[in-house]
Amino acid sequence: MSLQQLTEDANLQDLLASGRLLLFKHSPSCPISARAFFEYRGFCEAHPEVTTLWLHVIDQRPASLHIAEVTGITHESPQALWIQDGEVRWHASHGAITQNSLKEATTASS
Repeated sequence: MSLQQLTEDANLQDLLASGRLLLFKHSPSCPISARAFFEYRGFCEAHPEVTTLWLHVIDQRPASLHIAEVTGITHESPQALWIQDGEVRWHASHGAITQNSLKEATTASS
């Protein structure tokens, strides 16, 4: 599975309201984020059935801040949000983002 990056032309409101989405906020300048991105990639490869997008928080700061505003979840990076039926059902940041935690989050609310 290829990783899909959230682009500027994406309709963020539609994505956040979609059925199920794992959204990963990534800062390429942060070593903690690099480690979490490694875990996220591993999860994506093992679970291609899960819809995921990742966001470059430096290049797309307005989108990142908009996500925090709409969801009510304070921005952090790295950060993972499991969105189901328009609501954040789970979120984690920093070292709490592991392949296991992503798997548990995406299957617990299925």
